Order: sequence, then C-alpha cells, then structure tokens
Amino acid sequence: MLKRYGVWIAAALILVILPQIFDSGFAITMLSEMCIAIIFALSYNMLLGQGGMLSFGHAVFYGFGGFISIHAINVVNDGGVPIPLELIPLVGGLAGFIFAIPLGYISTKKAGTTFALISLGLVELVVACVLLFPSFFGGEEGVSGDRMLEFSLTGVGFGSGIEVFYLIAFWLIVTSALMYLQTQTPLGRMANAVRDNPERAPFVGYNIHLVRFFQFSLSGFFAGIAGGLLAINYEIVNSEMIGAAASGHVLLMTYIGGVGHFFGPILGAILYTFLHLTLVNITMAGQIYLGVLFIVIILWAPNGMAGIIMVHRPLWQAGLIRGLLPHYLVALAAGLVVFFGAMILVEINYHLSLSIEPDNPIRLFGVEFKANSWPPWIVSIGLILVGFFLLRPIMKNIRLKWDELTREMQKGKFA
Repeated sequence: MLKRYGVWIAAALILVILPQIFDSGFAITMLSEMCIAIIFALSYNMLLGQGGMLSFGHAVFYGFGGFISIHAINVVNDGGVPIPLELIPLVGGLAGFIFAIPLGYISTKKAGTTFALISLGLVELVVACVLLFPSFFGGEEGVSGDRMLEFSLTGVGFGSGIEVFYLIAFWLIVTSALMYLQTQTPLGRMANAVRDNPERAPFVGYNIHLVRFFQFSLSGFFAGIAGGLLAINYEIVNSEMIGAAASGHVLLMTYIGGVGHFFGPILGAILYTFLHLTLVNITMAGQIYLGVLFIVIILWAPNGMAGIIMVHRPLWQAGLIRGLLPHYLVALAAGLVVFFGAMILVEINYHLSLSIEPDNPIRLFGVEFKANSWPPWIVSIGLILVGFFLLRPIMKNIRLKWDELTREMQKGKFA
C-alpha cells in the first residue's frame, strides 16, 4: 500500500504544507500557476509523449475550457444554473472534451508533420474567431467574472488566494492520478504502440485512427480542466490563453521536463513557470534565457530532465553515483562561467537597444558599469571562451568516469 500510494500521499502532503511555508501573495500565485501548468503539461504529454502527436494548437482546448468556465461563473452569478465553484473546472473539462471531438476526429486521420500543421492551422483559425465573436470571447479585453459564488460544496468562499490554491491542488491530485491510470489502460498501451510502430498496430486488431482520436479527446478534457482552473484563479480569460504562444509554452514545458516519463512534464512545468514568473521581474531578456534552456535540453539532453534522472537511476541503485559528483560539480562551475559571460553579453545588448537612456550605468551582480564601454564586452567574451575551453576536457573526463562506473556496475551484477 505504501509503495503503491506513497508518492501520491507525499504529493498531497507537500501541496498542503507549501503555502504554509511560502505564504506571500506572489508565492501563492506562483504555486497556483505551477499546479495549473502541471495539469496542462500532462494533458499535452498524452498527445506527444504517449501518442506521438506533435501538436501546435493544444492551447485551443485549454482556452476554450477557460472561456466556458468563466461564462459558467457569470451564469451562476446571474441566478442561472446553481453550479458550485468546486465543479466549475469539470465544466471546462467537458467543454474541452466536446470541442476536441470534431477537431480530433478530423486531425487524427493524419500523423507526423501533417498532424502538426493541421494543429497549427487550427489554433490560427480559433484566434481569428476571437475578434469575429466578441460576445463569446470578449474581444481583446477578454471575459471577466467573480469566483465568489453562493453555491459551494465545502462552504469555502474562495475569496483568498490560499483557498483557491487548495482547490487547484485538489484538482491537480485528481487529474494527475486519472492521467497516470490512463497510461495503464489498454488505450494508453495502444497509444504507445501506435506511437512506436503505427504499421504493426493494426495487426493486433486496433484502429490507429480511433486510438489517436480517443487519446486526443481525453487530452482535450484535461486541458479544459486546466483552463477552468486558470479562469477561477485569475477571474479573467482572454485571447492569450487560446493563441499559439500558450501552445508554445506547454510544448517547452513538456520537452524541458521530458516526454518519455510521466513525471517529466511535472518537472518541466515547475521549472518553466518558476523561470517565467521570476525572470520577468529581473530582466527584459527572460524569453532569451528560456529559449537557450530549451535549445540546451534538445541538443544535450533530448529526453529532458526526467531522462537525466532516469539514466542515473542504475548507478544510484548500485551506490556508485558518488563517483560522478565531483566531476559534475566541476562541470557546473565551468558551465556557470559560460552562463555568466553570455548573460553579461545579453544584458548589455538589451540595455543599449531597449533602454530609454543607454548611456546610464547598468548594474549586474552588484557591479555598476556602462554598457557602451569596452571592458564589459571583453569580460563577457573572455568568460565564454574560458568556460568552453574548460568544459571540453571536463566532459571528456565525465564520459570516461561514466564508462568506468558502468563497467563496475556490470561486474557487480554478474559477480
């Protein structure tokens, strides 16, 4: 029992404790957005990780669930259907599911590049409808509402951020458990089979189009729940939720975390949301750093953060991981040298290009200097070159040490 449900119990306890430790308004908002991003990323992983369907329009169901949810809140406030706020995310999920049925039936007839292009056309079509149907989408301003409904299953008013966080955390546990259980069902297994070998899948009696269609529809359902939770959290929904940018964000989260493992999108959503919310308060070049992180992951860790963790699992179980730690620490130091050099270069360029008064000094790491002087350029380029020069032999030593520990682990297995 503990082995089977221990992870879920621990996750629930963490969600209960975290807002008690990080109790500032910004921290509660960040935690809430992280939870919503996890649901959204896991729903996207149902397409990409399980079904092998690269979609550029998954935010359509996320945004549509958000719009239906905010309209449902307004209907309840106007004396319409008495729906408690705790069930509003389910309304968004059903909206996403219903909207995914016709779109999924058409788009899942194709796979690969064709499916990706169809999804891209889909998101552009829906974005165009935002201005065509202002009564539903609210135009550029969006649709707002008041989440403090009279009807509540728990008696909570949901006026404070921490109350909303616990509602989001509840739905996070429920949806994550359901999406994990779905991976163990025949549909989840066949989605993996269709992803890996669509030519052989029909020979076991399954229609690959229907498998993709069911997987697509379910992912739309969970994306709609995430959209409904966002509508409750911010009490406003606009076109940004439904556009290509939101689809790009969830793609980055999933890839950074790793599509090959269930917990990969969870890690990616947490890291991406943290960086996205904090960098915007620190620098104007936040999107550049997120883009560089994505490129680094794709080039040197294509299986994402989860893949990095899982590839070290055998060495951890064999008790040999300590042999790599000193090498990793040295590599981290050299990587930070490259990062700091690149950061200085980016920041001085942004200051010169976008600052109102580029001749004013810039402050980085507690040091004040002028961006249009030559010393910062020399220091930044020098740090980049020195870091790359140090990384080459360090990475070679890591590969040699990895091979050595792998051979030692294999000897231990057959001893």
